[in-house]
Amino acid sequence: MNGSKHNPLCSGASPEKVTSDLELLVDFQEQGVSLKELRQMIEERLLPHFMQYDKPEFQSLFNFFPEKAANFGAKIAIDYNQGTTNWQVSPGAVMLEELCCQSLCRLFGLSQEADATFMYCGTYSNQSALYLALHWTAEQHGFDFAKKGIQGFEDPTRLVAITSREAHFSLKHALRIMGLGEQSLVTLPVDENYRIDIKNIEEILKELQDIYDVFCFVATAGTTSSGSVDPILPIVKICKEAGIWFHVDGAYGLAYSLVPEKRHLFSGIEQADSITWDPHKQFGVPIPNSLLFVRRREDLYRSAVYGDYWNRREDPEPNPGLKSPPSTRPLSALPLVTSIRYLGMEKIIQRLHAPLVAIKTVYENFLHSQAIELCHEPDLGILCFRVTPEGFPKKQLDQLQQSVYDKTKVEGKRSISLTKIDNKIVLRLVIINEDITAEDIMETISYIRALANEF
Repeated sequence: MNGSKHNPLCSGASPEKVTSDLELLVDFQEQGVSLKELRQMIEERLLPHFMQYDKPEFQSLFNFFPEKAANFGAKIAIDYNQGTTNWQVSPGAVMLEELCCQSLCRLFGLSQEADATFMYCGTYSNQSALYLALHWTAEQHGFDFAKKGIQGFEDPTRLVAITSREAHFSLKHALRIMGLGEQSLVTLPVDENYRIDIKNIEEILKELQDIYDVFCFVATAGTTSSGSVDPILPIVKICKEAGIWFHVDGAYGLAYSLVPEKRHLFSGIEQADSITWDPHKQFGVPIPNSLLFVRRREDLYRSAVYGDYWNRREDPEPNPGLKSPPSTRPLSALPLVTSIRYLGMEKIIQRLHAPLVAIKTVYENFLHSQAIELCHEPDLGILCFRVTPEGFPKKQLDQLQQSVYDKTKVEGKRSISLTKIDNKIVLRLVIINEDITAEDIMETISYIRALANEF
């Protein structure tokens, strides 16, 4: 679906215009319409407002058009609409998911005792990981968290999870849902490259444990703002000594552990108690497609709920629905399996490697530039920077970045993103697509600089 570079990535229409175009689609009437008429409505009224992820000008987020073999697998999954939570609904779908999870554990170098379950998204995977951490911690306190919940703890207000201040917002969501609230998330300082600052971390943890009951330490393997990878191995050792569940949010970054040049960043990840991963990002498989890995297979069953007609305790067959909360979910394993088998790992690693090279090349090109302020040295495929035109007032640089970002949205020619680092507004490029070159990124930065000069 690659189109001309002169075509917009998206319509750029206002919410009012999009609403106007789509109202006819949701005008549910007594009589239906033909598929031909429906197709025309979709093409004229909906598709223009879709974002074209496959174009080289899309450099903003983690979205990807489906890889063709993944699309093939997804079509089969939709055609047969197979559930995967229970052997009764589909022995083939259930067994494929089970085998896929085992193969993925081997692919990422996890132990023979490890296992995984498919989830709807990385947010749900992180939420489930925090639940498992609380359940495991309750067990150390001598009670079943599934039965007593947070009331089983002597003082639930002491319960906290700790993570980087650059961690994903899904951790706040998880703590809200579990009834602990955002006050139960303690954030740690980061170094100059936005990784958890390992200096003095043992002293900080000891001070926290004097005040709180730390039930989980979350590291991020590829933060969403800058793509930074927290120092996993030192944190593993600290958590083992302190008796704390260690979770790694690798939703974005875990895939890059397969790239030989980046493997060192993920050293020790096989010792984490749980890991999140989103194949729908770099692997280009259709959403929903996320996984939660655990180091000990039995830990997944901490969330198991048994029924009289469904997922019975005495059922001898595998029932993936016992491993994670959804009682109905799609066959997400199939498009991932078809894509990996079609491409092969050699090609997949090449696809993963290309964006990393492109980002590194651009970073090095601007390392000594006065017109671009680089905000970090990229660990993976994300680059954050600020445009700094000569003579532009420093106090107004935040507003300049915001204005440039707003203008790109209106024009729709290129898609970039915005974030905040060190309390500064910065521009952010995310490269997922293997076809995006350093030249494409340089064109985007040239475009951004031209916009900046208009203000």
